[in-house]
Parts: sequence; C-alpha cells; structure tokens
Amino acid sequence: MSKSGNVARTLARTTAETLVTGGVVVLLFAVYLVFWSDVQTAAAQVDLRDDFKQQVAAAPVTNSSAPPAPVRPSAGSGVAVMKIPRLGDDWSWVVVEGVTNEQLARGPGRFPETALPGQVGNFAVAGHRATHGEPFAHIDRVRKGDKIIVEAIGSTYTYVVTSTQIVPPTEVGVLYSVPGKPNARPRKARITIVTCHPRWGSSERLIVHGKLAETRTGKEA
Repeated sequence: MSKSGNVARTLARTTAETLVTGGVVVLLFAVYLVFWSDVQTAAAQVDLRDDFKQQVAAAPVTNSSAPPAPVRPSAGSGVAVMKIPRLGDDWSWVVVEGVTNEQLARGPGRFPETALPGQVGNFAVAGHRATHGEPFAHIDRVRKGDKIIVEAIGSTYTYVVTSTQIVPPTEVGVLYSVPGKPNARPRKARITIVTCHPRWGSSERLIVHGKLAETRTGKEA
C-alpha cells in the first residue's frame, strides 16, 4: 500500500476514535444531567425540608386570624412548601430563596424582587422542567381553576390558577406585581410560576398565573 494510503487509514482511524471518545463524553454528561443532578437535588430537598420543619416548629403559636409578619429569607434557604394536587398527591417541593443556577439546582426558587407568599403583589417562582429533579416537568397539565397550595411558616395559602401562557424568554412583564402592567398598583395576592418550554428546550417560557383564594393561619394552618 502506498504511503498516502497509510496516512489516509491512520487519519480515518484517528477520526473514528475521536468521535467515539467524544460520544462517550457526551453520553456521560447526559447521564449526569438526567440522573446525578436529580440525586443531588433530592438530597438538597431533604435538608431544606428538615430545616423548614424546624422553623415551623420554632415559630410562636398564635390563634390570630392575621398572618404573621413575613420574614425576609436568606439566599438559598427554604421559603415555603409548594403543592400542586393536579401533579399528584405526592408532588411537594420546598421553594428556595433565589433563582441563580446554584439555587435552582436545589429546587424551585422565588424571584427575590417579588412578593413573599400570601403578600399583596406577585409571588413569582421559577423552576426546571428537566434535570435537577425536574419539579415542573408536567406543569403543562395544570388547568384554570386548579389549586396551588403554599405552606409558609405559620400560614397556608391556597391560590387558584387563573391562566397559563407561553411567552418569549425576554418577557419580564410576567414578574410585575400586576403581571403585564408595570405601572399598576397591586391590590391582590398573586402567584406566577415560570419554567422552560418545551420541556427539553429553552426557546420559550411556560407561565402559570394564579390568585390567592384562601388563607389559613395559626393552628388552622
């Protein structure tokens, strides 16, 4: 065989080996995203839930019908426990404070500039649909009239879904105190859930809006 033929064979073999190696690396990274990130998030949720239970137990007991004064949470700490019955009886996530990549790797996160649970304004929460426990994987199943239950320290708030929409990633108006109305003064307590759309992409955002329908405080909660 000619020298040029040997060079061609060597080049082809090297290229094939490189492609195989690259494929293995991509596969391992995919396994990390799909599996290991879920494991890490599950462990973080266990710790967050334990910490949140301790905060609830340590909170003073009151029979007052007025919700306790909200306490501004620290970054990465548990804000509340969210439940969406439409997504299953066992669907329950601790919402953390903040929406950085690190914070969202621990669970759904509250946008710090938005209202706290139960407050007048917009309690806005972001979360993953894929990887990191995929808390909002099936949020597209939520319908108008469904309940979103938010258990905070000393109070439980029940929101009712009013609408869903798909928007561009640049649509920040969904986070306003009155979504879509930057200059409006809020008079109601609302909730907004923000996640990626489609599930394994990020070209758009799926938004769920709701309004506060019921508040239970003290021993009632």
